[in-house]
Amino acid sequence: MILNTLSRYFLKRYAITVFWFLIGVAAIIFLIDFSEVSGRFSDNEQSSLIGIFLLTLMRLPLLLQQTVPFIALFAGMVTLITLNRRSELVIARAAGISVWQFMFPFLLGAFLLGCATSLLLNPLAAAGQNQAATLEASYSDPGKASNNKNSVPWMRQITGKEDTIIGASSVLENGTLLTQAVFIHFDGHGRITSRQDARTAKLQDGYWLLKDVVETKPGETPRRESSVQVSTNLKQEFVQERLAQPDTVAFYELSQKIAVAKSYGVSTKNLETQFHSLLSTPFLFVAMTLIAATVSLKFSRFNQSRSVILGGIISGFVLYVTTVLVKAFGSSGVVPPFVAVWVPVIVATALGATILLHQEDG
Repeated sequence: MILNTLSRYFLKRYAITVFWFLIGVAAIIFLIDFSEVSGRFSDNEQSSLIGIFLLTLMRLPLLLQQTVPFIALFAGMVTLITLNRRSELVIARAAGISVWQFMFPFLLGAFLLGCATSLLLNPLAAAGQNQAATLEASYSDPGKASNNKNSVPWMRQITGKEDTIIGASSVLENGTLLTQAVFIHFDGHGRITSRQDARTAKLQDGYWLLKDVVETKPGETPRRESSVQVSTNLKQEFVQERLAQPDTVAFYELSQKIAVAKSYGVSTKNLETQFHSLLSTPFLFVAMTLIAATVSLKFSRFNQSRSVILGGIISGFVLYVTTVLVKAFGSSGVVPPFVAVWVPVIVATALGATILLHQEDG
């Protein structure tokens, strides 16, 4: 009964710390992103302060999702250090409670935080990213280069004697709506005949419907059209799977997306990597908490230097960078997605548990 009461107390302290970290980090992200977005669209006549505020708010869940692993690390370190300085962990040890018993609430809290990230925050981030891309597309000018780093891969379509290369800055509506679209047309001899830059390109039955188009032909002055139709033989189902972006697909829809993409012969490495990444998130947070424990407990008990705490922060950062780097290998097909995602998490968890065993149990 004492252990249950103590576990609830530790879990409550951890939850409160995580809550305030989330509030603080979200506020900082919002302010920085708001400044960046407002500066980017300050000269745009179609943008407004309310629109920029909503755009920043829509982008917030995705940006926050990328910082939650560090929140799990710092929340664990801060909570354990605080409990050590108040000698509460010393009292728990004097009562005969082992390190694994009083660490269980923190590991459980980290696991639940990971589950909430995958099941709640990720779908919210995917929906927000779709809405943000739509709003951002309405503020962008056709013909102007996009600074979006997550550009859509180029597609090629051949209709009759014409060859067309299609690109865009982002995709919406499951791949059937392109924003900041670029259509480059070639003739039968491989020469460029024209280029069309459109604000949006919507895939219809047998054609692309381009809106707010700037058409450029060799030796001619660019001209602007309100709408243009470009014939295509691409099917909507194929384009949806071909252009599916992992960040815009919710966790609940990933398995279905993977199955459909495989039926069309489309590579699913990036979707599989995203699925396993979200699946492993709770265990990644457990590994982060173990890393926090290896430096936080020993720091207060033996009055070691701040370099130990810095070492824990660096270890968590290295783990995060490693998971992102190996995740990129999995998305490109260099490493199987399952191996790319789970191996760093398993190794980090085992290493943290081993260090903690050595420090606490000899």
